[in-house]
Amino acid sequence: MLSTEQYLTPKQIVAELDKYIIGQNDAKRNVAIALRNRWRRMNVKTELQGEIVPNNILMIGATGVGKTEIARRLAKIADAPFVKVEASKFTEVGYVGRDVESMVRDLVEQAVALVKNAKKETVREKAEEIVEGIILDALIPPVKKKTTSVAGLEENHTPVDDEELNERTRERFREKIKNRELEDRKIDISVKQNANPGIGMIGGGQMDESSMMNIQEMIGNMMPQKAKKRKVTIADARKILMEEESSRLIDMDEVKDEAIAKAENTGIIFIDEVDKIAVGASKKGGPDVSREGVQRDLLPIVEGSAVNTKYGVINTDHILFVAAGAFHFAKPSDLIPELQGRFPIRVELENLTKGDFVRILSEPKNALTKQYAALIGAEDVEITFSEEAVEEIASIAFEINAEIENIGARRLHTVMSRLLNDILFDIPDKIGPNAKIVIDRTKVQEKLSGMVENRDLSQYIL
Repeated sequence: MLSTEQYLTPKQIVAELDKYIIGQNDAKRNVAIALRNRWRRMNVKTELQGEIVPNNILMIGATGVGKTEIARRLAKIADAPFVKVEASKFTEVGYVGRDVESMVRDLVEQAVALVKNAKKETVREKAEEIVEGIILDALIPPVKKKTTSVAGLEENHTPVDDEELNERTRERFREKIKNRELEDRKIDISVKQNANPGIGMIGGGQMDESSMMNIQEMIGNMMPQKAKKRKVTIADARKILMEEESSRLIDMDEVKDEAIAKAENTGIIFIDEVDKIAVGASKKGGPDVSREGVQRDLLPIVEGSAVNTKYGVINTDHILFVAAGAFHFAKPSDLIPELQGRFPIRVELENLTKGDFVRILSEPKNALTKQYAALIGAEDVEITFSEEAVEEIASIAFEINAEIENIGARRLHTVMSRLLNDILFDIPDKIGPNAKIVIDRTKVQEKLSGMVENRDLSQYIL
């Protein structure tokens, strides 16, 4: 059962999303409720717990308004396994393309990685001790046999044998290893390598990449492991050996069981471009590789079914599915009725305004202005953006979106890159360390005036 501390309240979830995503309050509220419902269901004490299914969400909105970012940030907040797939990459069984079940297998892989990393943290201390011992043995090998000859005398004339001298030396070096004083010294370590048969398929078989990986792994496990000697620095050896020793200390059967449970109860699958498989989308041209067939293949996964993975069988009943699409050429009603019914919550995301662009450039934790300031700061150069400059950048991006092609907040990347192109090129050759650069409205207009006047689409469409 999940404790209250593990799950935030809907209001707290929205507050966390607000740190990275501007606007789209309706979408944030709905995903916050869906996430909190996870905790509520897990704490239902009657047999109804198994009957309560998540309310899957369909997000409708143009590109670049934050659909993917909302789902991705939601998964991070919940520390949940998350997979993003494009519906247009799937094809009906019988055609060449990805099998829809692969999204569930990918989710389990993510869950295994999350659980494995958490388990590694619990054994980190023990693994570090073992790794330090291996590094110490490579630096100062221990004396195996106790010798009877006298190697030296202490101040009080007590004989000191080879073993005792060796142990004292090892203790001194152990302290140096712990204090990271010898990180650049090179040592020889033995690294285990799994034999990878590199099997491929001849001809057009009906086997997806997941099944092929399973076969390769199975044959690889049957073949003996090879140990390879490598000469690396102690810093690199520490990383390599920590990975090996941590994996050896954790119980993989326990990891698999926990990962399956985590994927089943907290997993989030984001299906993008769902409008591309709507029947109405084919009216605008383009190849129609059985769009309705893909929907029918998706249906059992979203409804709830058992999927075989290399870690075990996973039930998809309680996985949260978030579908998204622009729906320019199709309508949600163009999806087959059964699939529509499995996405009861529909949220329309609003197009971004000039005011939203101003906020996107300045408010989020990962705002573009902050990213470029950090990037340029790595060269010991300080760059600041005036409020008027931010407003002008937002205005230009909004204008290009309105006149050329509306790609939402992604347009800001194009505009910022064009604005700072010369500065990024001139650092550090012309603009040296400790320089201070101020971007004001005039500089923005100078650099970007041609961008608004030029109507060549190839320069602007990403």
